Amino acid sequence: MGFRVFCCGFSFASFVVLLHSAVLILLLLVHHKASAASQCDFFTGRWVPDKTYPLYHPAVCPFIEREFSCQKNGRPDLDYTQYRWQPLGCYLLRFNGQDFMERLRGKRIMFVGDSLSRNQWQSLTCMLHSALPNAKYNLTRQQDVSTFSFPDYGVEIMLDRNVYLVDVVREEIGRVLKLDSIEGGKVWKGMDMLIFNTWHWWNRRGPSQPWDYIQEGTKISKDMDRMLAFQKALATWARWVDLNIDPNKTLVFFQGISPSHYNGSQWNEPSAKNCVGQKEPLFGSIYPGGLPPAVGVLKSELRKVTKPVKLLDITNLSLLRKDGHPSLYGLARMDCSHWCLAGVPDTWNQILYNLIL
Repeated sequence: MGFRVFCCGFSFASFVVLLHSAVLILLLLVHHKASAASQCDFFTGRWVPDKTYPLYHPAVCPFIEREFSCQKNGRPDLDYTQYRWQPLGCYLLRFNGQDFMERLRGKRIMFVGDSLSRNQWQSLTCMLHSALPNAKYNLTRQQDVSTFSFPDYGVEIMLDRNVYLVDVVREEIGRVLKLDSIEGGKVWKGMDMLIFNTWHWWNRRGPSQPWDYIQEGTKISKDMDRMLAFQKALATWARWVDLNIDPNKTLVFFQGISPSHYNGSQWNEPSAKNCVGQKEPLFGSIYPGGLPPAVGVLKSELRKVTKPVKLLDITNLSLLRKDGHPSLYGLARMDCSHWCLAGVPDTWNQILYNLIL
């Protein structure tokens, strides 16, 4: 005897049609949600308290360098570690170290830049080590390149200390900063992912300035406008990317401009001469003091690169974190430029993770 479902004129065939339509609508909604997330601006948002943070405890990351190790150096407050970045139009997936390693199995990642690159590189190694505490790791250094490797996954996370990206060459007249030379780029070739950064050293003067002359083409001078020099160096870097990067083999990111907090007037606290004693972020989405001019220069040069380069646009979200610096709890000086670990650079890496999913 055949089996037939009906009620009030509603047949099984009609039910199948409705079910099929519902599935199609559900798939469209999922696709729309995924598309919206992929188009979301991860860099516009606000900081919200979240007691499930930090993503790791500094005590389980034994290789944090002293200048970033704020708790070990005696910082008594911990609230700065318990904030989560919330984009206005979507949610960031929480960093998953196991998933990160599986996706990048057999890959080589290189951070290239100054101590802010080292800040982010060390943050990522801590995030991965704490997520995979039993995984073997090696930490080595050869000249200016430090390598943190996970042999079981074939993953290498490298740091090339190169503060200008372009070359500084010792010649008879002294140390020459060459704005149109980038021989240091030889070590960047063959990487699966590159994350570049430069800015903070462009305003160094006096004994800490690591060059004596600056050169563009055949013209050598004692100095020039530093923002112009920064722009010309970025143009040289951009040409290197266009000539040397195969987008099918290498993902390229630029870290963006990591800000400092040495003037409380910029966050509407004129009595604050630096970041010391700051214990909470600014809770809005916009920094009162605006963006540093270097951000505009960087974005202008990135628009000229023909190969794909994704800006890790960390400036505004980091500007809101006046509480995240070592201040008195880094090296033996006031430090409102670098970031405590655990801390703000973990969010940079969480966004990086979301961008490469």
